Amino acid sequence: MDLARTEVGKPPANAATGRRGSAARLGLMALPVAFFAVFFAYPVAAIVARGLHVGGAWRFARIADVLGQSDVRHVLWFTTWQAFASTALTLMVALPGAYVFARFDFRGKQVLRAVVTVPFVLPTVVVGTAFLALVGRGGLLDELWGVRLDTTVWAILLAHVFFNYAVVVRTVGGLWSQLDPRQEEAARVLGASRFAAWRKVTLPALGPALAAATLMVFLFTFTSFGVVQILGGPTFSTLEVQIYRQTSEIFDLSTAAVLTLVQFAAVGAILAVHARTVRRRETALRLVDASLTARRPRGAGQWALLAGVLASIAVLLVLPLAVLVQRSLDTPGGHGFAYYRALTSEDGGMFLVPPIEAIGNSVRYALAATAVAVLIGGLAAAALTRRAGRLVRGFDALLMLPLGVSAVTVGFGFLIALDEPPLDLRSSWILVPLAQALVGVPFVVRTMLPVLRAVDERLREAAAVLGASPWRVWREVDLPMVRRALLVAAGFAFAVSLGEFGATVFIARPDNPTLPVTVARLLGRPGDLNYGQAMALSTILMAVCAVALLLLERIRTDRSGEF
Repeated sequence: MDLARTEVGKPPANAATGRRGSAARLGLMALPVAFFAVFFAYPVAAIVARGLHVGGAWRFARIADVLGQSDVRHVLWFTTWQAFASTALTLMVALPGAYVFARFDFRGKQVLRAVVTVPFVLPTVVVGTAFLALVGRGGLLDELWGVRLDTTVWAILLAHVFFNYAVVVRTVGGLWSQLDPRQEEAARVLGASRFAAWRKVTLPALGPALAAATLMVFLFTFTSFGVVQILGGPTFSTLEVQIYRQTSEIFDLSTAAVLTLVQFAAVGAILAVHARTVRRRETALRLVDASLTARRPRGAGQWALLAGVLASIAVLLVLPLAVLVQRSLDTPGGHGFAYYRALTSEDGGMFLVPPIEAIGNSVRYALAATAVAVLIGGLAAAALTRRAGRLVRGFDALLMLPLGVSAVTVGFGFLIALDEPPLDLRSSWILVPLAQALVGVPFVVRTMLPVLRAVDERLREAAAVLGASPWRVWREVDLPMVRRALLVAAGFAFAVSLGEFGATVFIARPDNPTLPVTVARLLGRPGDLNYGQAMALSTILMAVCAVALLLLERIRTDRSGEF
């Protein structure tokens, strides 16, 4: 008798297991899809409809009218130009750092990795504040040498390098550290020069990761808001800044809706290309343990490269943060903590509560947002673990959209869409964590997915054949292996939620402001006291993010992911 034959009318075990797996995947996708539909797609669609659906009819001709305006064309040109320039400058500065972190082993490497990641999780408003203190009017360079960059685009470009340095180091360096160095050494033995071996062997292998990093940096700079809002002044404006001005200052929702559609189309194209490069990176290479490829620098050239990278990190990343701390202590009466003490006093003109309460508000909101992001992102990552067809790839792209779609649009959309039963949330505290969770979910997915895909699929199949439910398979097989990745994902979600600004600026209540919103409001008021308090709050936020990232570096085990 054929042992593989099944009973009449019953499908083979592997077919039944496959159908159970597909049903389980759809079940895992249900909650994330519903979450994104209600709290992302619906608010964005609502604000676009509010701008283009006027008088009971759609005004699509408004799109051509808006795009035909000279000032809008100038915004589109500057947005695109500065994104290309910022991306090129970031790659030029950060690629040597990616090589150093991938191939060199040196004392303090773990701490330094956390240091270069701190700028990425800082709110863009704090990044703008740091560079304002460094290169703006009355900044450090202005005091020492009379150099001011606040009236030129250079301040914006350097701030974008500061913000995105970690993207290149973690994305490209993470893959670089897993490439077998013996392949390049073999090319050298066969007579190739060092540069030729790198160009013909290593560079093609790094291509997918390099493309992914380039696209992500371009995405973040194309949608830049807080940095340009603070450093650009009235002269320079990106699409995101212009959407904010049209929405909150001019109240021209039709123009804001058109600009949102333009940005949405551009972001969709970027993410489509990014998804393709990620798939290439996951399938095209044989990788080795990253811990086996790093070694101490050898020779004068390698030590010089390490010194150069450390110097660039000190100047471009550490110096702006140090200036932030210095400005928070530089009071009219000398260096001290007067600005920090001033945070405990109420100012009825701007805040209904002392600014110091923004710290507690931000932590509470971020904890709630982290819980939501881990739940939604964890389910989404589990659904994406088994690669399958266009449906799953489309779902993957959906999860990345909040990183590129206007946070200003999402925040204002929350106000106009979630204002009627059964979703009348305008007066609810949960509105802020929900908006922050939208940004945290992609980081949870990108952190957990590589680890989940590394779990042997046969273990899951064996558990399913033995009768375990999908939930029990996750609890007994996946969870023990991804526990650390889950903690890292939660840490990143907490850090980015803590610093979310674009959407929160619309929905944070005056009696419960967050840290980034409070910093922006303080910077918008004249006077040394307001400026000093903004620097003090920015320093506190920077310290919280730094501590969180140092803890993450101690517990993370997988370094192949993007974050």
